[in-house]
Amino acid sequence: MWANVLVANVTKVLIEMRRYLLNTISLVVTFYVIFLMLVLGINVVGDPNAVDDNVRFLLVGNAVWFLLLTSVNSIGWEITTEALRGTLEQLYMAPLAARWILLARLVGNLAVNLVVVAGMLVLSMATVGVWLSFDVVTVLALLGPMLLGAVGLAFAVAGLAIVYKQIQAFLQVFQFVLLAMAFVPPSVAPWLVFAPLVKGIDMLRASLVDGVGLEAYAAADWASLLLNGAVYFGLGLLAYGAAERRATARGLLGRY
Repeated sequence: MWANVLVANVTKVLIEMRRYLLNTISLVVTFYVIFLMLVLGINVVGDPNAVDDNVRFLLVGNAVWFLLLTSVNSIGWEITTEALRGTLEQLYMAPLAARWILLARLVGNLAVNLVVVAGMLVLSMATVGVWLSFDVVTVLALLGPMLLGAVGLAFAVAGLAIVYKQIQAFLQVFQFVLLAMAFVPPSVAPWLVFAPLVKGIDMLRASLVDGVGLEAYAAADWASLLLNGAVYFGLGLLAYGAAERRATARGLLGRY
């Protein structure tokens, strides 16, 4: 059943992207324009001898930020939209638990947005003439546990949405938190390795920018990455479960 739900939700994402084409184009253009503005800033005030390295840093940071922005916040927007349409209770009447339907929607969003981000990343690299080092095996190995933590964050955001409904302002502020996660490396503040996603993003950046392969990472790096993703995934599910029980007990599912 879950496989059918997953296919249905991936189809839903694609249909909405096509149906609301202007919104889809706006997202892509925004990604591209922000990158160009950042590159312009580097060329104006940056060190000319380090332009290529800084551009590679921006390429990875901007791509990761866009991916997180369109995935972590997605369930929160879904809950708010369902509540506004008056269909949130119907979601909870489905034969499959609502959390697994939301997970299918999130996976669908991630799959589609990964393709979009990859295309925009290639376009951005072609624009500036600076190319990242792509080791597909390494990138996929790092993305798995990193995105596991992103799923946990998404469920925590969904928990807020299911109780408070109107969290648009919070989501707008939260995008800057995601921006910091994408761009601030742990070398600036070592304690950031305990924050969600930062360790995975740092390892992914090292792979794409410096060409670091799987064999170059120590066992401690992999343990930290896997533990980080698993912990935040678990905490996110716990937070969502607590919020769901509170909303159900107070009769908040059908209220907007």
